[in-house]
Amino acid sequence: MDIRPLTRALGARPLRVALFSGNYNYTLDGANKSLNRLVAHLESHLGAKVRVYSPTSPTPAFPPAGQLISVPSIKIPFRGDYRLALGLSEAARRDVEAFRPDLIHLSAPDLLGWAALRLARARNIPAVASLHTLFDSYLDYYGLGLLMPLVRRRLWAFYGSCDYVMAPTEAIGDELRAQKLPAQVRTWARGVDQELFHPGRRSESWRLSHGFARDRPVIVFLGRIVMEKGLASFVEAIHAIEAPGQAPQVLVIGDGPARGWFEERLPGAVFTGFLTGEALATALASGDIFLNPSTTETFGNVNLEAMACGLAMVCADAPNTRALLRHGHNARLCSGQPGAYAEALSALLGDDQQRRRLGAAALQRSAAYRWTEILDEVVEVYAEALGARQAAPAFRSPKVRRPVLADPPPASLQAP
Repeated sequence: MDIRPLTRALGARPLRVALFSGNYNYTLDGANKSLNRLVAHLESHLGAKVRVYSPTSPTPAFPPAGQLISVPSIKIPFRGDYRLALGLSEAARRDVEAFRPDLIHLSAPDLLGWAALRLARARNIPAVASLHTLFDSYLDYYGLGLLMPLVRRRLWAFYGSCDYVMAPTEAIGDELRAQKLPAQVRTWARGVDQELFHPGRRSESWRLSHGFARDRPVIVFLGRIVMEKGLASFVEAIHAIEAPGQAPQVLVIGDGPARGWFEERLPGAVFTGFLTGEALATALASGDIFLNPSTTETFGNVNLEAMACGLAMVCADAPNTRALLRHGHNARLCSGQPGAYAEALSALLGDDQQRRRLGAAALQRSAAYRWTEILDEVVEVYAEALGARQAAPAFRSPKVRRPVLADPPPASLQAP
């Protein structure tokens, strides 16, 4: 990890990062798990100080890493599990300015992200964005496909206004570069906790306790139960391989607003609800085939977790999966049509040797994605951004009087 530009820019004092997130910990998803890991890494490995500005909840999904500052927000219509930040309040703005961040990290192109980006520009602070969600790809699932060109232009405008953009895969990075954006594009992949997710977590007693036959493979879904995760394709594929008198064994791990829809159409499946930690790892490793028909992922953290558990992978043939998996070598990648998934599942259900071979190859591939090395790559991007800003001829520290930050911050800003 080359942090010499960071050291030159900061001297001996700790790095200060202000991170802006649309969902840092009130609902669990792959994006905020990655951001929390990043903040914990910055604090523990660099001694950095990180303040996170995000909507909050009285009942968060998990404790946050870093100092979490609440910003005004409302529930998103039709998706009450998520909140929309209403920009940067005056109190939060004063808090940011008192903190005097060296770098601003933006994780969503929402109202909060835009407000933070304007603040970065006004204060001449480097702005680094990480791309976590292909928001435009969700529109078709909610009958808003006609808005896609407008949303996409807005996304390019946001990312193009940053100094650096970290894409989750090279394919998405290439798409950003093709737009000729002024921002520098780098790659921030994701990692997997290999001490938690591994084939040794498989439990025959767990399988039996949930009613799964020992000698029949279990097909697994893992993730937020929302329509944009390809639920309709998953259901159709399962129905297509049902044989008279014998339905496939299906395990669904997760929760979400479409769970009722999913349960109604998969009456024979086992739904565990939301799991985390060792309970999640045990359930996942106790499956045999991982089916992920989602085409809206930017990276697919769940794919990596299933790979680390040694499951045979059946996924949509999409840019994010091609970054991790190769068809025929460590996965079956499908066209996105339910019939293609059904064909792949049928082949694996009837071929133990092929299933084990794909699972072993997927496990081997997952070993390259260790969190420490992955997060060090983000630190290098930070260092590059700070070094570039310091070296720029026009760089000047803004002469702005900033109040001394009280510690802890005002009660009105503290997360519930």
